[in-house]
Amino acid sequence: MSDLRPRSNRSTEGPVEGIARHGQLKKPSAIKSVLKYVGVGLAVVLVSSLTVGGVVTASVAESFEPSFTLPPDGEGPLPQIGAIKGGFNVLVVGSDECEEWDGCQGPGDRGSGKLNDVTMLLHVSEDQTNATAVSFPRDLVVPIPSCDKEDGSGSNAPMVGQPINVTLSYGGVACTVKTVEALTGLDIQYAGLITFKGVIAMTDAVGGVEVCLAADLDDDYAKIHLDKGTQTLSGRNALGFLRARHGVGDGSDLTRISSQQVYLSSLVRTLKSSDTLGNPAKVLKLATAASQNMQLSSSLASVDTMLSIALALRKIPLENVNFVQYPNTTGQGGIYEGKVAPIQGQADKLMQLIKDDEPFTLAKIGDDNGSVLDPKAKKKAEEAKKIAEAKKAEEEANAGTATPSATASATPDATDKTVIDFRGQPADAYTCSNPR
Repeated sequence: MSDLRPRSNRSTEGPVEGIARHGQLKKPSAIKSVLKYVGVGLAVVLVSSLTVGGVVTASVAESFEPSFTLPPDGEGPLPQIGAIKGGFNVLVVGSDECEEWDGCQGPGDRGSGKLNDVTMLLHVSEDQTNATAVSFPRDLVVPIPSCDKEDGSGSNAPMVGQPINVTLSYGGVACTVKTVEALTGLDIQYAGLITFKGVIAMTDAVGGVEVCLAADLDDDYAKIHLDKGTQTLSGRNALGFLRARHGVGDGSDLTRISSQQVYLSSLVRTLKSSDTLGNPAKVLKLATAASQNMQLSSSLASVDTMLSIALALRKIPLENVNFVQYPNTTGQGGIYEGKVAPIQGQADKLMQLIKDDEPFTLAKIGDDNGSVLDPKAKKKAEEAKKIAEAKKAEEEANAGTATPSATASATPDATDKTVIDFRGQPADAYTCSNPR
């Protein structure tokens, strides 16, 4: 039995490299990823599949054990590499269960509760030419359906409106999945959970992530103090940056999400660089760190499945990977008092674009609060473009052909994309966190 969701009735014309939920696949090669808890949101699931050929040893492969299932269970075997086609959805949950930077040491530690401090949904389009990562603010008040209790003692009653971050304690990751499915109308096939300790391990495994700060960052709550300028973060500094809220923008979780997207975009660029994927030692460290620090749904706890997901993501151009906040507002009354309310019209528009797999571009990069455009963005983008072109030429030369791939030719041009005015940024945008 597998807990894969039923697939949609949409079909693709001909084989498409990638994976599934809509999924699909090929053979493992150097795999690129996206995902990490909050900023790390994306890397948690895919970073785990960062492997080069046989680099994943039997011991690493065997360590991927399912931690939970996603209701309802489906029939049939888990997909094998090359067996699936199309698009898919992955939910990444970051738990605050261990609030100490070095993880929980015992029952007396802070963070004995369990809330999903980070909830991020990754959608890959049916033709696998674009991807969208949607961040849901932790205080976003949403309807919560009835969820089975994790201890198997029954189920909890549905709630009309509660902050989305209570779903993890209400019924585990499966409840968070059920809630996000009801909110978005999307079927979620895969899910993974990571804690603070796991964030540190994953960041260290990639060799640190470079971020830009528009001003000095001082946040005593997150125990982080960084100077203005470009910093390479790892260990507790990486975690502190991702958790920093009081020292960024207006001090809210909403501006923290924007700041985290600065990290997330840099992480994706780092993972797709030859310095990371061309280094077998780093790749093995990533796979090992992921296997030791993640809780996975049974649908995802398979090396074949994770390779399939990574292969789908590796070919998506950075400019076609968007990070957006679920449309929201504050200052509302009633059940939204002191919390975050959805902007339903905008949310419906965003979800329809995602369901229709319609590529889009953001009207503005950086929200002048949690993040701003890097003053050196143009220069950095030009340098990155030269490196990418040289890499592509080398790959084509090695392959004995200079013919663009079907995927590349199918990639939507920027002029063909719908423009939306939501908070977020594409992975190829160079931005800076904006401390206050």
